Amino acid sequence: MIAARSLRDASWLTSGPAARVLALLNAGGEEARIVGGAVRNALMDLPVGEIDIATTALPDEVVRRAKLNHIKSVPTGIEHGTVTLVIDGQPFEVTTLREDVETYGRKAKVAFGRDWARDAMRRDFTVNGLSLSPDGKIHDEVGGLADIDARRVRFIGEAYQRIAEDYLRILRFFRIHAAYGEGKLDAAGYAACIAGRDGLAGLSAERIRVEMLKLVVAKGAAPALVAMDDAGLLLRLTGGVNYRGAVARMIALEGKLGVEADAVRRLGALTVAVTEDAKRVSQRLRLSNAETKRLDSMGHRWWRLVGMDTDVARRRLYRLGEARYRDRIMMAWARSPRSADQPVWTEHVTLPDRWTAPAFPLKASDFVSRGIAEGPALGHVLGLAEDGWLAENFPMDAASLKTLADETVARFKRDHRL
Repeated sequence: MIAARSLRDASWLTSGPAARVLALLNAGGEEARIVGGAVRNALMDLPVGEIDIATTALPDEVVRRAKLNHIKSVPTGIEHGTVTLVIDGQPFEVTTLREDVETYGRKAKVAFGRDWARDAMRRDFTVNGLSLSPDGKIHDEVGGLADIDARRVRFIGEAYQRIAEDYLRILRFFRIHAAYGEGKLDAAGYAACIAGRDGLAGLSAERIRVEMLKLVVAKGAAPALVAMDDAGLLLRLTGGVNYRGAVARMIALEGKLGVEADAVRRLGALTVAVTEDAKRVSQRLRLSNAETKRLDSMGHRWWRLVGMDTDVARRRLYRLGEARYRDRIMMAWARSPRSADQPVWTEHVTLPDRWTAPAFPLKASDFVSRGIAEGPALGHVLGLAEDGWLAENFPMDAASLKTLADETVARFKRDHRL
């Protein structure tokens, strides 16, 4: 039976840093349990990442005990009862049991308590509302075990109220379902997300970015994004057209090619058709400089890669480098009307695995010796020579390179009447 489940044999619970934190806090009349995603993942036989802990001990007591045991403590959210303890380099968020007395969007006035059921009721989804004692006993106050069995993501209590407490829960509803749920979205939750969509305007771009980048790499990302688009949510987040067919094909391509799911690449397929789209999405989601540059490169004339031959593909790889070449060729493939199984696309996208672009062999000295002065003219001549070298398909023999250098200098002098 579900109620009889136990995780008492979990190695991360019985030994190691998590066990030390629990032992520290389960003494002197206080109680501590592991809560949230770690419990959910363990029950789903998924990797356990971050481990969050709830306790009846007040924040000052948590800090006092940590100090006595020479454990580093960081007051990361102490006004809301959260202290981060660091053991062997691993952080644990420890939060005192609480209930929200008043809520103001993400912010809330809280009262600390000792009631585990009331603490569970203030969480977002039933699958995240379980707690785990050091002895392996699972505590379920919200029906989370049944929903884990059914792979069903439901808000705890009244969905509209949970969303009003923090509108980011709209994105989390789709993201958690995409990662852990199966089948159709919970109807009540979906309706509440649609009803509360105006609240998305008050969320920070940084918080939206984190959720979106997690959502697009979840196993159920494609149908979740379709549901969000149908509900009018994606437009509010990205500020422009969303290409749900392209992102679905990008996901399929990653599977076909056996490459790891990539959040920025999938976001590009979803939102970017031209470079102007990349700039808009970057501003809307406050992307990093590296993420913005990747999106911009993906959107830059990707359609020129459609129908190219192997010689052109090699030149593109040389110019773009392996990482950007893969991004752009996969973008072109995902947006191409041709069959996703067309062999030529596979040949192009796997080109970096079979061919390494050589370095341009001519140097500045090759042109200085031919009468080109150092400065802007020399840089221009080097660029012309490199273009010619690429057009000739990367010749490396001495005779071809000498001819190329001579012809490039002659052309430059003729064009500039030197």
